[in-house]
Amino acid sequence: MNRLRTLGFATITQQTRIGFLGQSSRMIPRVTYSFFQRAYTTQDFPQTLNGWACYGKGEQLKKAEFPLTQFGDDSVDMDILCCGICGTDIHCIDSGWTPTNYPAVVGHEIIGRVTRVGKNVKHLQVGDRAGVGCQCGSCHHCTNCKDHKENLCEDHAVWTFNDHWANGDTTYGGFADRWRGDKNFVFKIPDALGSVDASSILCGGVTTFAPLKRYGVGNRSKVAILGLGGLGHFGVQWAKAMGAQVVAYDVVPDKVNDAKALGCDDYILVNQAAQMVRHMDSFTHILATKVINNNWDDYFALLKKNGVFILCDIPEVPLSGLNALTMAAKQISVVGSFIGSPDDIRESLDFAAKHGVRTWAHKFPMDQVNEAIEYVRHGHPRYRAVLTN
Repeated sequence: MNRLRTLGFATITQQTRIGFLGQSSRMIPRVTYSFFQRAYTTQDFPQTLNGWACYGKGEQLKKAEFPLTQFGDDSVDMDILCCGICGTDIHCIDSGWTPTNYPAVVGHEIIGRVTRVGKNVKHLQVGDRAGVGCQCGSCHHCTNCKDHKENLCEDHAVWTFNDHWANGDTTYGGFADRWRGDKNFVFKIPDALGSVDASSILCGGVTTFAPLKRYGVGNRSKVAILGLGGLGHFGVQWAKAMGAQVVAYDVVPDKVNDAKALGCDDYILVNQAAQMVRHMDSFTHILATKVINNNWDDYFALLKKNGVFILCDIPEVPLSGLNALTMAAKQISVVGSFIGSPDDIRESLDFAAKHGVRTWAHKFPMDQVNEAIEYVRHGHPRYRAVLTN
């Protein structure tokens, strides 16, 4: 059943399950924490968030107050510092993949300052910077969860927005002032990473890091990045840091200097036939952040035999036009990849801190969220947009 739930569209049965956040709130020793001129005690911890919500397809986001989920022993409260804007957010507010349960507060590249923790939380303390990605819960009991592949939870993965916690509460994302949720999906941010840099690693970054690692990219690899954008600029940096030769493909001529700055060995304009022949039959891997159904023959022509085509794009239309004969003759593997597990996220943050992988981002104040979304819709960011409180 969970495989039919794409990013937060739960069945009635799933919405009514009682789980890890079903405990009642508990009293903790009286403390005061000041941040952005806020002082919280056990008597007045906020139980609501102020978020920018979409109330219907085609509507602008409006600020409104919503309830936080119930606080429990596994809970973490955060004041949100910043939140990246991802294409998934726009798919959701547009009901692009499946119908959205409005009103929806989206945003799933969340960095915050911890203000409260439950008694079972050992890896975070009040005052730490922490992050939350696209997923904020899982069943913890299925085979994949036990195998540290919680992103592939077979029973009840919980998405950070437009979904429901196991106790039935609605999940609200990071276009807001605060967040509360399960400790198992809240990650301490390395000191070497700024908050804006870390934010988009929690989704866009790990979405590209995890499959490159999984399919063995290393110093004997040659990787094509299809689409030098929000995902692609991470893909270039990861692959180079893993030791690979990297070539980026796009349609924008003036991205060539960005490609060099990110570490590309070459930059190809896909609408220039003379350039497209330069790397035929040479790539061990293609990381596709954008695919067009009419172009599958061109994509497969770039791969060596036994090459791996990693699909990170999730178009709103089905894939079509794949040539089975070419796939068989070259033993090409076309593989999907879905965000990353908590272990993948922790590893991607540490890898970024160690190897200097950074988010190229435009920053917007949170109250300019509608302007920022239009900026992303029109493809202007080089290469992410991040909202800040």
